[in-house]
Amino acid sequence: MSETAQSIERFRLLRRELEESILPLATSLDGRRFEFQARLDDLQLEVGGYVTLEHGTERRLGQVITLERSEVDGPMLPGAGDGATGMRIRIRAARGHGLVLSGAGPFHDALVRPAEASEVADWLSGVRPKRAALPVGTLGRVADVPFSLDAVGFGRHTFLCGQSGSGKTYSLGVLLERLLLETELRIVILDPNSDYVRLRETRADTAPAESDAYARAAGEIAVRRQGSDEPLLLRLDQLEPRERAALLRLDPLDDRAEYAVLEETLRSGPAFQAELATGDTAAEALRLRAANLGVDSWEIWARGRAGSILDDVAGRTHRALVVDLGSLASREEQAVVAESVLATLWRNRADRAPTLIVIDEAHNVCPAEPDDLVTALATDHAVRIAGEGRKFGLHLLLATQRPQKVHPNVVSQCDNLVLMRMNSTVDLAFVGDVFSFVPQSLLDLATTFVQGEAIVAGPITSHPALLRFGARLSLEGGSDAPADWAGAPRA
Repeated sequence: MSETAQSIERFRLLRRELEESILPLATSLDGRRFEFQARLDDLQLEVGGYVTLEHGTERRLGQVITLERSEVDGPMLPGAGDGATGMRIRIRAARGHGLVLSGAGPFHDALVRPAEASEVADWLSGVRPKRAALPVGTLGRVADVPFSLDAVGFGRHTFLCGQSGSGKTYSLGVLLERLLLETELRIVILDPNSDYVRLRETRADTAPAESDAYARAAGEIAVRRQGSDEPLLLRLDQLEPRERAALLRLDPLDDRAEYAVLEETLRSGPAFQAELATGDTAAEALRLRAANLGVDSWEIWARGRAGSILDDVAGRTHRALVVDLGSLASREEQAVVAESVLATLWRNRADRAPTLIVIDEAHNVCPAEPDDLVTALATDHAVRIAGEGRKFGLHLLLATQRPQKVHPNVVSQCDNLVLMRMNSTVDLAFVGDVFSFVPQSLLDLATTFVQGEAIVAGPITSHPALLRFGARLSLEGGSDAPADWAGAPRA
């Protein structure tokens, strides 16, 4: 073996010995955050995972926030032969920082090791709120440790986002079921894809004890959908004048004659049921406007039938109300119903009745750039509720797969984040800007999530945590189209 080859071999052996001698140690100057080092070989630490910090007889729990490969200068290895230049050894190690979850005060050179499941579970039991807890799944990075959210945290607005296929709809169902079981919070759901219309139907494989409890809670759920025994109906006279004007694209000044005829007609009976006066030019223009827009033929109009959706919303006759927008024939009807529900909730805010307003596909109900007058009104109501609703007991839970498309004045008021799989770096950057209290290194994990995994942060949890949602109790309403068209490979 040549002298050069011998030098390289000595270099490799010495570097391996030095790297294997690295101790997993952590230091904290403030008792809240810590920095650590560890050997790369057989590394068992991971971002979002939990570690035990052993300092003397004291043990603390910590969470890894960042983890990266680093290099530091080691000793110089002498060169072979007279005058030969030596080689500087670069020692490779893992370095990062984390949050101290238990204990107080600074420490130095605490041994770091992966926390055992029992240690994490014991800590969680100690920080679990004494008030209602929502058991929604298991803690990520630690096998089989049950994880619960703080129900009171839903008194702050919540933003749930994840791309198609991330498990967003299923997981939102888990949240709603647990809120129904563990709290008395009233829930109103704007459901554009008919995903929650079976929320009151218990799955056959649910454990008997939970099945009975959920069946009792499900008895307080009402589902309003077109084509059912509980149709989704609306009366035009229940809308505010500006809502009616937006619906018919009327300007109170430019179209003052038609506007006046409509308001006069509503005094004598619900529009599209009462006859407009014949021979009146403005009345005829209004009739043609409604006909040309197709508004007069919408199936949502009660036309004398009882059971307006706004009566349900204002009367608070049910613990939970599913408004099945997906059962409506047109996007325009969906927009009108969504807007009128939000308007009614805001109009009755002085009642201070605690209500969780769930807006699925929120980018359609309160978009960043509304493309019609009715949606613009709905967005205005959502912005008001986001900004001022909490003091009246109105709390939002927004779900979307397109976070940047939701109005920024709504998203910015959310304190809770539930982030599921998200491949778009642009969307992740947007989420990171709005929810800057969540470490970016944890948000970046969203690109690696499998279905049902999420990051949860904010008042609903004791710390930014990785979560695996558990099983549903109720049946899912919507589903993807079958993929049997793919078939088997041809011979």
